[in-house]
Amino acid sequence: MKFMMMMHAPRGTGDYKVNEWSPQDFQAHIGFMHQFNKELMTAGEWVDAQGLAAPGEARLVRAGKDGAPVTDGPFAEAKEFLAGFWIVEVDSPERAYQLAAKASAAPGPGGVPLNMPIEVRQVMSGPPKDS
Repeated sequence: MKFMMMMHAPRGTGDYKVNEWSPQDFQAHIGFMHQFNKELMTAGEWVDAQGLAAPGEARLVRAGKDGAPVTDGPFAEAKEFLAGFWIVEVDSPERAYQLAAKASAAPGPGGVPLNMPIEVRQVMSGPPKDS
């Protein structure tokens, strides 16, 4: 079963204030993420993970009447924003929840766990293609 674990940052500035963290705190946070990803790879649960650009760079895009893109944004005023995600392949939803809890506890300033919300959703597949 594949699951997407989406890390939601709680502040609307788009940087969850990491630019105010000490270099040591930021390095500890990134080190945690690298180690977590390595553990997922070793366990055979890793599919993909990416950090995302700040909401100030986000745009909603819709097709206009002529099919050309119509954009709206940026949305830096959001209360929460999607900061990054993992795609994991695990045997059960419970395992995805365990991994999400670990990701949630990534260290912030002073090493205190951030306990950021991690949304977990199963990645669905379409029907099999006809041969």
